[in-house]
Amino acid sequence: MKADIHPAYYETQVTCGCGNAFTTRSTRKELKLDICSACHPFYTGKLKFVDAAGRIEKFKTKFAGAGYASLGKKTADKKVAAEK
Repeated sequence: MKADIHPAYYETQVTCGCGNAFTTRSTRKELKLDICSACHPFYTGKLKFVDAAGRIEKFKTKFAGAGYASLGKKTADKKVAAEK
């Protein structure tokens, strides 16, 4: 390996939102996770709905006006402008 081109490699403390913590190695000193193997539904066998930071609501509000109804309004406005 070439000298002075690789990032620093630290012993990293990983902390999950469920409270689980473990140590690994990475280029970052600390990692915070939303979900880990201790609380992930695939590994625990329990079905759990995970909505981190209201992502579904954020998506719905962002794209509430998008759809076929809004496309029809734009084409109608263009037709009126073309007739004038």
